[in-house]
Amino acid sequence: MPIVITTAVPADSRIADELTGDDLVEMANLPEEDTGVPGTIFVSTRMGKDGPGVKYFDGRAGERRPSFSVAIPDPPRVVASSLPEAIVSQHFPLVAAWVALNRSALLELWNEGTSWIRAETNRFYEERLKRIQL
Repeated sequence: MPIVITTAVPADSRIADELTGDDLVEMANLPEEDTGVPGTIFVSTRMGKDGPGVKYFDGRAGERRPSFSVAIPDPPRVVASSLPEAIVSQHFPLVAAWVALNRSALLELWNEGTSWIRAETNRFYEERLKRIQL
């Protein structure tokens, strides 16, 4: 799988800025225990203007914490970052591998997740998303 890191990426927007408006959003912060990736990966239904993607936080997620965003389409690529380049270079390959492994499920969440009831949402997080094996 080719790994794409764009050298000149814009600053990543903060979750607080992306959640402005009245759109219904289903989201989750997935820790390393769920993903196999050190840090936290934020996933959501359709939000923002940039298309399907996830955010990576080096440590715990937070609406004002620095992150980098990864587009879901093949191949995954960094589209914005407010983290130091060294952290992006270190963690992007793992995030990209996790995104590639879960691409179809992430796209399903992005496109259909706001219509799911709680049981469907719980089942999705427990059964559909796979953990990478290091």
